[in-house]
Amino acid sequence: MSLYKRGDVYWYKFMWQGKLIRESTKQGNDKVARQIESAHRTSLAKGEVGIREKKVVPTLAGFVRGRLMPWAESVFAAKPKTWLWYRNGMRRLLSFPALADLRLNEITGEAVASYVAHRQSGGLEVSSINRELQVLRRLLHLAVEWGAISTAPKIRMLSGERHRERVVTPEEEAKYLAAASEPLASIAAVLADTGLRPDECFRLHWEAITWLNGRYGTLLVTHGKTAAARRVLPMTPRVRAILEGCWERDGKPAEGWVWTAPTRSGHVESSSLKKQHRNALTLSTVRPFVLYSLRHTFLTRLGESGCDAWTLARIAGHTNVSMSSRYVHPSEDAVLAAMSRLGGHKIGHNEKHALPSATGNSALTR
Repeated sequence: MSLYKRGDVYWYKFMWQGKLIRESTKQGNDKVARQIESAHRTSLAKGEVGIREKKVVPTLAGFVRGRLMPWAESVFAAKPKTWLWYRNGMRRLLSFPALADLRLNEITGEAVASYVAHRQSGGLEVSSINRELQVLRRLLHLAVEWGAISTAPKIRMLSGERHRERVVTPEEEAKYLAAASEPLASIAAVLADTGLRPDECFRLHWEAITWLNGRYGTLLVTHGKTAAARRVLPMTPRVRAILEGCWERDGKPAEGWVWTAPTRSGHVESSSLKKQHRNALTLSTVRPFVLYSLRHTFLTRLGESGCDAWTLARIAGHTNVSMSSRYVHPSEDAVLAAMSRLGGHKIGHNEKHALPSATGNSALTR
């Protein structure tokens, strides 16, 4: 039989002029696969095609330098952080010759494990190694998509990664804001009251702020890491007071960055606030945290207030509701209230279909 199945896909092989022809039909239907094989045999017999030479699979280093790096630099020119994520990950992968010199179809779980052991020997955190493995996984999937290889090995992330789960207490927040200088104090308060990602807050511009919508006005998030990041958020009284104060101080501009700074982008960056943040932590004697923890704090408080996961996902700009569900922990009272709201929609949820009383049960057993 020239047709055989490998996994869920049919392949065929036959001899032609002393050479072995072996190709995948990329089909799971045996009848279609036979037609593809027959068409290939006919084309060879008519001389319409020659024997197809196998593609030379590039090495990891060759693929990165020749295709992936130019692609990433071009596609993510407007997203410098994403470009840096790719660039830094690619540089780390290429710094390990035992992996960089392998052809893409030769990369196995054993080769990846060797790379991981090398990085761990240097004292690297699990989270940092996982970021590099994510770049490798994305690289291999693109290689499949672009036809460089037929399949990609499964890249598993390391367990034990520490997540940003620090929740700032109201007392710590008050002490920190009192010790922080501007613009850090204003930015931190906005983060704590809106749950914005720091980069989303840094990129706020006056065109996105509406003073009349809602009770205290709204702000439109136009920039984010995912499509779901684009959203409209209502302002709290504190956020309204802060932004309105900045707006009046700047001469009530109609456009431009809210948090201007002498940086290449023209707005505040994470690096702009590092020294202020460090000083505020020292002066306030608050246990250290990163600015992103203020977003986590806001979402935790939102979940504790009884907000459902779907609404929380909309406010947070999460693509997947499973990311939001970790902030939502329904109490027993909330579960009972949800069940009671079902009313008589289904059999068994109203008094008419309730279980028989104790008296009724005793009568049945007589």
